[in-house]
Amino acid sequence: MKLISYHYQGQDSYGAVLAGDRVADLRSVFGARADDLKALIAADLLAEAARAAAGANETLALAEVQLLPVIPNPGKIVCVGLNYGDHVRETGRTVTEQPTLFLRVAESQLAHGEDIALPPESSKLDYEGEIAVVIGKGGRRIAEADAWQHIAGYACYNDGTIRDWQTATPQWTAGKNFWRTGGFGPWMVTRDEIADDQVMTLVTRLNGEEMQRTTTDKLIHSIPRQIAHISAFTPLSPGDVIVTGTPGGVGAKRTPPVWMKAGDVVEVEVDAIGVLRNGVRGE
Repeated sequence: MKLISYHYQGQDSYGAVLAGDRVADLRSVFGARADDLKALIAADLLAEAARAAAGANETLALAEVQLLPVIPNPGKIVCVGLNYGDHVRETGRTVTEQPTLFLRVAESQLAHGEDIALPPESSKLDYEGEIAVVIGKGGRRIAEADAWQHIAGYACYNDGTIRDWQTATPQWTAGKNFWRTGGFGPWMVTRDEIADDQVMTLVTRLNGEEMQRTTTDKLIHSIPRQIAHISAFTPLSPGDVIVTGTPGGVGAKRTPPVWMKAGDVVEVEVDAIGVLRNGVRGE
């Protein structure tokens, strides 16, 4: 099942994307039981939602709704840096025994189809194609062997970064949290559609030119390892997001560097999920 969050006729809602690019609204089905997608996940209603979507009599056209970030209100967005060998090498760093982590805030995200905001403070806007994991069942100190069972689904992510602000200090927070730089979408594909440990192919394109390509079997710290490590120091909750790392080929490490500019179009494609597409505009 493909699940989206969206805005329609003055109201935020969520639903399932059906064949023919139709949307079955689910907020009207669950009401106070689950008033947004995070609440649906927390209430363990994904199976019931699938049945409701399959039996929907009235649907909307996907083109009619304004998409929101898949989870507009995550409690936590934990991002994993330096998690593919080719990216570690291009940055001149070394592989760490533990995952390198940083946090994003919800306000830094934007939806599929929206424009990434190029801020006036910098021209060094870079792309980072990634796969996002949405937590389904929360927990603390989750064992790697149990980690798959804590996943609700997967989405594409573009960890858009203002590089000079990222590298200005040893801490990356500012460069990773500029307003409307983190693309999250177009939807969440539920875990039942993607086999545990299935090898997924990730590709990033800028104006149609391939810039990054990798497969998830090349992750240094696997998805279960990430879940286990993060949940050791903080409880994971339904709707939390883990952004699993970008491969080599980022714009900053090209010769000459490639920065995204107003008018560009960047796409992050994951074969098992779909395509996240965002334009770029000056803020």
